[in-house]
Amino acid sequence: MEPVAGFEIGHWSDPVAQTGCTVVIPPPGSHGGVDVRGGGPGTRETEVIGPAAGAREVTAVVLTGGSAYGLAAADGVAHWLEGQGRGYATPGGLVPIVPAAVVYDLAAGDPSVRPGPEQGRAACEAARKGVPDRGRVGAGCGTAVGKIFGRERATVAGVGFASARSGGGHGVAALAVVNSFGDILAEDGSVLAGPGSAEAIAAMEGQPDWTQLEERNTTLVCVMTDAGLDPAGCTRVARMASGGVARAVDPVFSDLDGDVAFCLASGVGTSDRFTALAVGTIAATVTAAAVRDAVRSARDS
Repeated sequence: MEPVAGFEIGHWSDPVAQTGCTVVIPPPGSHGGVDVRGGGPGTRETEVIGPAAGAREVTAVVLTGGSAYGLAAADGVAHWLEGQGRGYATPGGLVPIVPAAVVYDLAAGDPSVRPGPEQGRAACEAARKGVPDRGRVGAGCGTAVGKIFGRERATVAGVGFASARSGGGHGVAALAVVNSFGDILAEDGSVLAGPGSAEAIAAMEGQPDWTQLEERNTTLVCVMTDAGLDPAGCTRVARMASGGVARAVDPVFSDLDGDVAFCLASGVGTSDRFTALAVGTIAATVTAAAVRDAVRSARDS
C-alpha cells in the first residue's frame, strides 16, 4: 500500500459525537470527474466538474458526515485553500473548486454535532502526504454497513484506503467512506460484514418486514492518480470506480443509497482513452479493496 505522490489527505474527527470530515487535496492543476449513483446523494459542486463543464481544475474534494448539514465543511476548506493561494483564477480573485459529498451519520451519535467550516479547516490543517489514517476517523466516525435489520444490528465501518500501480507506472489509489445499506463482500464473494441481505430476504416467510429499514446510506470514494487525464477521462475512471463499489457492496446503488465516486488526476500530458481504460481498470480493483479495508480497519480502531 502506497500513496500517490503529491496528494494530501486530512481528517477532522469527533469520536464521541461519531461524526467527522475528510479532505483530499491534490497537486495544483489537477483535473477531476465524478460519478453519482443511487437514489439519495447529498453533494455540492458535482456538476461543475462534469465532462461538459468549463472548470479545468479541482482544488480539493470533501467527504463528510453530518448529512446535508455537513456540506458546510466545504466552505471552510475553500477559505483555507484561498489563503494558501489555491483555486480557479477569475477576474475577481481565486475561487477554489471544492466538490463534496456526505454520508448520513446523524443517527449514530450526537445529531446536533455536524462538521462545518471550522472542522473543514481543521481537516485541511491535518492533511498530510502518505497513507492516511483509516478506520473510525474523519467522515467514517459514524458509519456502518449491512442495515437490512436496522442500524442497531449493523456492522461498524469507517474509512478505507488501497493502492496499486499500473503496468504503465501510474499510481492509482482509492479512499472510501463506507456507510452502505448492503453487506460488504470479501474477495471470494463471501459476506465480510453484514447479515447476508440476500439470504435474509430469501429466508423470510411472506413479505419482508421493512419497519426497521435504514433509508439513509452511502458509499463515497475518491480515486487519486498521477496519470494525465482530462476531465472526460476522470469521469470515465470515476464511473469504472463505481464498478469497484459494486464488487464489494451487495445490494448496491439502491434507492436507499447515495453513492458517489470522484476521480482526481494530477498528471500532465495528453490524455487518451487507453490511459483512462488502464487507470479505470486499476481504480475498480483498488476501490473494492478500499471498501473492504474500511470494515477491516474499523474493527481494529
